Amino acid sequence: VEGPVNLTAPEPVTNRELTAALGRALRRPTLLPTPKPALWARLGRELTEALLYSSARVEPALLLRRGFQFAHPDIATGLDAVLAGHP
Repeated sequence: VEGPVNLTAPEPVTNRELTAALGRALRRPTLLPTPKPALWARLGRELTEALLYSSARVEPALLLRRGFQFAHPDIATGLDAVLAGHP
């Protein structure tokens, strides 16, 4: 493969879905979101918006076209593997 490649799972998720999946994987509740003003105070408004509230739907189109086999094709299996210390 030559050129730029999006190194993402084939199933994009939202921040909300990621947070819920991480809570399930850690067996911890994710009930209350952190208020934006608290994040602004800690990280600054610009960094908070750029890191946590901006959005981009990115898909590994080139890898999918080339038949790449993902070891962890969804967020749940990926998080389980990372938290278990497996690549």
